[in-house]
Amino acid sequence: MKKEDKSAVIEQLQATLSEYAHFYLTDIGGLNAALTSDLRRLCFKQDVRLVVAKNTLLRKALENLGQDYSGLYDSLKGETAVMLSNTGNAPAKLIKEFVATTKNPDAKPVLKAAYVEETVFLGAAQLDVLASLKSKNELLAELVGLLQSPAKNVVSALQSGGNTIHGVLKTLGERA
Repeated sequence: MKKEDKSAVIEQLQATLSEYAHFYLTDIGGLNAALTSDLRRLCFKQDVRLVVAKNTLLRKALENLGQDYSGLYDSLKGETAVMLSNTGNAPAKLIKEFVATTKNPDAKPVLKAAYVEETVFLGAAQLDVLASLKSKNELLAELVGLLQSPAKNVVSALQSGGNTIHGVLKTLGERA
């Protein structure tokens, strides 16, 4: 590959990486064409972008982004595919679902490392932790629910109290 071509690939990788907040480094080597196609289809459905890149070019792209990704560099060995998403736990859930549904004997894709919520996760053992992380939207929904709960209680207490007060006033008015 010519130096100009490498530079173009690095720039493309940089642009792609900067579009997404989270990414996973996975090993999908050894998957046959049908399983790879199924994985790509599942990624598309779940809004996860799957990119295969040479490790050296990916490392250069990460170095050029201006953030500290040094914890990920040791994971850039062998075959590497990058799963990109704006939802932190989506690729982890996708990997678990794919491995469970395809029952492929190699249990691929295998998580090498992940960069989620500005934190580096290393190794396949972190897959369950990543899958159980709540996304930003899920956390916001929980927060809104928690904030609404006391307000709903006050409103319902006032409404039921209003009915009681109305009943008392009506009874007193009928007696007079």
